[in-house]
Amino acid sequence: MKTGVIAIVGRPNVGKSTIFNRIAGSRVSIVEDIPGVTRDRIYAGAEWTGNEFRLIDTGGIQLADQPYQKEIQAQVAIALEEADVIIFVVNGKTGVTDDDEYIARMLQKSSKPVVLAVNMIDDESRMMNIYEFYSLGVGDPIAVSGVHGIGIGDLLDACVAQFPESENKEEEEGIRIAVIGEPNVGKSSLVNAILREDRAIVANEQGTTRDAVDTPFEFEGRKYVIVDTAGIRKRGRVYESIEKYSVLRALSAIEKCNVAVFLIDAEAGIREQDKHVAGYAHEAGKPVIIAVNKWDAVEKDDKTMNEFTEKVRREFVYLSYAPILFISALTGQRVSSLIPMVDRVYENSCRRIATNVLNEVIADTQVTTPAPARNGKRFRIYYATQVGIKPPTFMLSCNDPKLMHFTYQRFLENSLRAAFDFEGTPLRIVTRRKISE
Repeated sequence: MKTGVIAIVGRPNVGKSTIFNRIAGSRVSIVEDIPGVTRDRIYAGAEWTGNEFRLIDTGGIQLADQPYQKEIQAQVAIALEEADVIIFVVNGKTGVTDDDEYIARMLQKSSKPVVLAVNMIDDESRMMNIYEFYSLGVGDPIAVSGVHGIGIGDLLDACVAQFPESENKEEEEGIRIAVIGEPNVGKSSLVNAILREDRAIVANEQGTTRDAVDTPFEFEGRKYVIVDTAGIRKRGRVYESIEKYSVLRALSAIEKCNVAVFLIDAEAGIREQDKHVAGYAHEAGKPVIIAVNKWDAVEKDDKTMNEFTEKVRREFVYLSYAPILFISALTGQRVSSLIPMVDRVYENSCRRIATNVLNEVIADTQVTTPAPARNGKRFRIYYATQVGIKPPTFMLSCNDPKLMHFTYQRFLENSLRAAFDFEGTPLRIVTRRKISE
């Protein structure tokens, strides 16, 4: 399996967002027949032939001095730097334009692999239109129709072929730990406390860390890489292009990490934006440790820790699997417990369950608590197998996937957690209709 990042670029009104939505499988980008609708980068996760990748939609690039062009081009430049492959979309109806040639020169300078998509080739009569795009000098044009889905498979085949080969760097580099959280929760202070030296700049001003900084270290003979990420804010509150770049780097660090340490400021309490930050790691399928920082600064009694724990569980229901550690990066309180906890949750994310044992647990679960009937039919599992790790992923062969209510899926997940040690790691459960013989 390969992984990578694909950025979609082109001038306005060539169908970039339509192609983005077609690949992502949902209507994520706003699609309008008006130039300049997409001004910022939009992201989505996608998969093709078993290869997972991140997709970036960008605003239209123009030579003319149009509103927001400076901001759009800054965002496109960031996307190009982050991308492994670039899809250059052109309009097969209108032919080559000055804007297309300008973008082609920009892409040639980027030295990134480019796949040229000639959009709006909706039928055979327009196939001859693609040949003039050879003049752009960025490779063989591929005829596609974002609206009808024509040629999208060929386009993705060409992109995946350009992805870098997946490398298992864990043995060479060690376990990658991403320290994530809002600005000013003490991420850099925690990194320094773990490293026992001031490798990162620490200040009370929000946004001191502008980029994700990798630092290798060893603990009890085992290798690690810790990543101090820039604080992530809600997208609507991020204005500066440099800060948007920081958010992109932070998201990239989460996707590449083995364990995410999610920091909460004990003094400030749980803020709404904390849920967005933690959600990125959960959706990426990463093991998560919740670290409540600045615990030394909180006035407390014998009930304070339990009350804060209950509040965390209440506010982060989707992170019920994540262990909670109360620390102080400033004094070093319980910081020494963090790395052993990282080891434990990482190992749990790699855990494999024997098929016969897994099916015994699933069978017992169905006997003791059958799925509720829906429209006179009951969800039944015939066979279960683990199909992946990081996170542990289970395939259920069943009578009808549509009959499984999300509450029963959650119940099955809780049953697996009760039977096996999956502390710290999310689980994935997918269903497949049993093929009749």
